[in-house]
Amino acid sequence: MTGARIVTLGETMGLLAATTVGHLQHVPHMALGIGGAESNVAVALARLGTPVTWIGRVGADSVGDRVVRELTAEGIDVRAVRDSGAPTGLMLKERLPGGAVRVWYYRAGAAGSRLAPEDIDARLVGGVRLLHVTGITPALGESAAAAVSYAVDVARAHGVTVSVDVNYRSALWPPERAAPALRDLVARADLVFAGDDEAALVTGCEPTARTPDELAAALTALGPATAVIKLGAEGALALVDGALHHRAAVPVRVVDPVGAGDAFVGAYLSELVAGADVKQRLDTAALAGALLCTVPGDWEGMPTRAALDGWTGVSDVLR
Repeated sequence: MTGARIVTLGETMGLLAATTVGHLQHVPHMALGIGGAESNVAVALARLGTPVTWIGRVGADSVGDRVVRELTAEGIDVRAVRDSGAPTGLMLKERLPGGAVRVWYYRAGAAGSRLAPEDIDARLVGGVRLLHVTGITPALGESAAAAVSYAVDVARAHGVTVSVDVNYRSALWPPERAAPALRDLVARADLVFAGDDEAALVTGCEPTARTPDELAAALTALGPATAVIKLGAEGALALVDGALHHRAAVPVRVVDPVGAGDAFVGAYLSELVAGADVKQRLDTAALAGALLCTVPGDWEGMPTRAALDGWTGVSDVLR
């Protein structure tokens, strides 16, 4: 497992998504799928041709079967521990009137929170090109936090690049607990992704007191050589070895924005391990994130290389 392979780890849950617009109390049907930030990134990587392994823990239940089946079908090397003592977590997605999307999580005590250091294959992690983790997993509990820390330690000991997406979830932990833990994780990374609000949380800045450029600099001051700030409709910027690079967003008609950040990260990492320069990384990431937003679902719309190469920017009928 060498070369361009990437390893990621974290919780993937069952996803029940409303099939029509409206509050859940009025929606008659929901569709079953799966979702999780790290596995979303893994799907993005696999579809772009980058070898990827996902490590996680799911329940010994039918939803866990669904997680393993879907990720395996995407060409991901799945290393899933089946936990008979805890269920696979669930999340519910509703499409609110006006276009907003709300997600409800039911993950406390679920199998993903019981991910442990012994679930991590040190030989695997130590022999790949890059390890990608997020700030979600450490928030799930002490065991999951220890698993992330162990994986990062192994990667650093073997010279493996460590990528961190801050991915702060206020529903999982308050900012006063999250900030020091996330700051420590970022300080051990080579590359960090964050929204401007997340960068402010990690660096202790007021969100409106610093420009995105200044927030990127504050992140790299913690240790990473590269900081990428995701700005949604305003695009993105990367501070790489002291040089700033800006990228405008790609305008599209948004259908479902959930997972756009994961598409962006996956595409950036795919280009990184392929040896692309910063401009190409940002160009591919911006387009991947935009195209993901045009398809319902957290990961179903992750583009392939062919989709990226064939994108014209117009809604043509293809015959």
